[in-house]
Formats: sequence, C-alpha cells, structure tokens
Amino acid sequence: MRRKVIKTASMAAVIGAMEPAMRASAWAQGSDAPEKKEVRIGFIPLTDCASVVMASVLKLDEKYGVKIIPTKEASWAAVRDKLVNGELDFAHVLYGLVYGVHAGISGPKKDMAVLMTLNHNGQGITLSRKLAEAGAVDGASLAKVMAAQKRDYTFAQTFPTGTHAMWIYYWLATYGINPMKDAKVITVPPPQMVANMRVGNMDGYCVGEPWNHRAIADGIGISAATTQDIWKDHPEKVLGTQADFVKKNPNTCRAVVSAILEAGKWIDAGLSNKNKMAETIADRAYVNTSVDVINQRILGRYQNGLGKTWDDPNHMKFYNDGLVNFPYLSDGMWFLTQHKRWGLLKDHVDYLAMARQINQIGVYRQAAAATKTPLPKSEMRSSKLIDGVVWDGSNPRAYADGFKVKA
Repeated sequence: MRRKVIKTASMAAVIGAMEPAMRASAWAQGSDAPEKKEVRIGFIPLTDCASVVMASVLKLDEKYGVKIIPTKEASWAAVRDKLVNGELDFAHVLYGLVYGVHAGISGPKKDMAVLMTLNHNGQGITLSRKLAEAGAVDGASLAKVMAAQKRDYTFAQTFPTGTHAMWIYYWLATYGINPMKDAKVITVPPPQMVANMRVGNMDGYCVGEPWNHRAIADGIGISAATTQDIWKDHPEKVLGTQADFVKKNPNTCRAVVSAILEAGKWIDAGLSNKNKMAETIADRAYVNTSVDVINQRILGRYQNGLGKTWDDPNHMKFYNDGLVNFPYLSDGMWFLTQHKRWGLLKDHVDYLAMARQINQIGVYRQAAAATKTPLPKSEMRSSKLIDGVVWDGSNPRAYADGFKVKA
C-alpha cells in the first residue's frame, strides 16, 4: 500500500510540472506512461541524425517505454509534408523549417513544436574546384572573384527557410555579397549536393556533413567555411512535431526527448562511441556513405581540400553537458529575424510570443529531470556572429532591420 502511495505521489509531482493542457491530458490517461508506444521519426541522411538513430539502435527508447522507428526521407520538403499530414510523429528537422511552417511561409500553415535541439555546429560551405582555381577559397576572396568575373553565380541551400539557407546568406552578406541580388539561389536535397556540383549545377552550397567532406574526398569541391565559423555553437537540427501531437501525447514526447538526450550524451562521451556511431550511421539504411567521410569531422579533424588541415574544438556536438539540447527561445527567434531580413516574412511578427508557442520548454524540462541533464539559467542566450554583431533576443525588430545587406 505504501509503495502505491509513493508511486502516486511521484506521478503527481511529474504531472504537476506540466503545462495545463498537458496536465489535463496526462490525468485523463491516468498514467505517466507514453500514450503512443511506437513512433515514427523522419530523418534526412546527414551526420546530425545520429542521436535519433542511436536512441533506437542502442534501445535507449525502450528504457522510457517507447519504440523509435527511424524513417529515411528524400528531402526536407518530404519531411515537412509528412509532419504536417501526420505520416511522421516527429522528425530530425531544420530549425527554420519548423518556424517557417508555423508562420505559414514555407508551405501549408500548421501549428508546430520544437521539443529539443539535436546538435550544434558541424555544417559547412563548399565552393566548386572551378571557383577555387579562380582564387575563391573563402568569403573575402569569393567576393573579389565575383566582382572581377561578372557572370551568373548559383548557390544551393537545402530548404528556403531552413538553417543552411540562413547560414549561406549570412556568410555571403558578411562579405558584401547579396544572395538575393548578386546570385541565383536554388534548393537541393542534402544527399544530392555532391552530384549536382559534379555536373556544374552550382558554384557553391551549404549543407550538413558528410556532404561537404564528401565533395573534398571526391575532388570536386573545397571547404570555404564551417558554420561554426559563422556562429560558434549555433543551433542546427531540432526534434520537431505538430503542436497538437504534443497536447495529445505529452508523455510520449517526454519519453522520446529523454531517449534522444541519453543518445546524445552517449555519442559525446568519447572517441570509441563516436567511431561506433559513425560506423552505424554510414550504413545504407541511414546516411549511405563510407565511414571515413563521417568520422573525421565529428572528431573535429578538418581539411579544406587545398592542403590545409586543422583541429576544430567547435565541431558537431550532440549533448555537451546539456548545452546543446535546451530549446532556447532566442535561437528560434533568430531564424524569424533572418526570415524577415531576406523577405520571407513580409512583416514583423511577435518574435518572442511565437518562440514561446513553438519551443516546448515544459516538456524539455521534464525530460532533462528524467535524464539528469543540466538546465541553463535563462531561456535566452547571447552570441556574437561572424560579422561582430551580437544576438541576444532582446530587440529582434531592430536586429532584423539593422543589416546593411538584406532583401
């Protein structure tokens, strides 16, 4: 009898920490067990799908009463469509895609949710060998080449409101290149980037690993910048879902976030785990590439394809003592400021209110408690980007309007 009382009190404590709508749903279920035991999580073949895949492979999901089924998708547009129509329960997805769908600027408008950040850093900007031979090996030299050689330039990103679009736009603009006026921008799914560059469809692209290192290995491109050069410890992929799914399945959401937190912690724990992860996700079922193309950059061992090598301490991280995973409101707001800067959003929105709607901090806090993941002191954070401008979320309207180079 005493054990039953303690269990009931413990469950009440967990439910008491929930948002009101979630609390009502959980009490309706009469349990803190996951409402949905089997969940489909979409992913794109990229290194940063690793914590989702490893949560399943290592059976960390079972510990929390759920079964994760990783579902390989062909493009971010496919991920968007399947999230919106409910074919997927969750997805490893671009931060800016979730915000774009919620704002109604990247397809059908749907109330969306971000449950956690999956990784920081680890994306890259690749320029073609042809450009490198003309002298364009970084942002400054690219600007000089484009000014001297007047022709049509094409750059590729992976989704119009997504992270890679925002990174390459920000990077180009830092060197005085307006991506909306000085070049043509196209959308290409990540696994197709290398093949498209090989046949000359673009001069450069921004994508996640391993598709930057793959271009070097294949001798068709060079690394001009990493995204951590643009913003150290930037937010990248998130675990996304529909807002309605969170309301109906709060315990499932907590369980899935908990399992992925543990997977990220496991990956970041050491060299052997990272190598095992690389061997796992290199498989045809996941990223479908050779292990050596994945495992160097997850260890911070970089090369640019022109003989330069370096060790980067700000390589892709999945946990980093919990610093990676908290869904900071300021991170979500930043993408909205860039959507406004580049004309994707026609008018200012209530940046903070929208971030509070989307980022499910209540769910995350419960999962953090369950996994003993440290929490930050604030829901906002401050960062200085490549152009020296500081972003802290305090005045998003002024920030969005303050850039010289914009649409």
